[in-house]
Amino acid sequence: MSGSFIIAAMKKVVQQLWLEARFNRVKVSQAAADLKQFCLQNAQHYSLLTGVSSSTNPFRAQKVCSLL
Repeated sequence: MSGSFIIAAMKKVVQQLWLEARFNRVKVSQAAADLKQFCLQNAQHYSLLTGVSSSTNPFRAQKVCSLL
């Protein structure tokens, strides 16, 4: 590897680290509380919790047609 390639790669790493350092950090406990609150507020729209009605379920068992 050439020296200029290594320098360019290191500059990218430093730039990425500067970008990440600017983020506002949130404590894990606060993030978990926010996530819990979001889940509880939106639970009625979550189909795995409320179930899917048979009329709107695209994966319901199809009716079998038999010939006599």
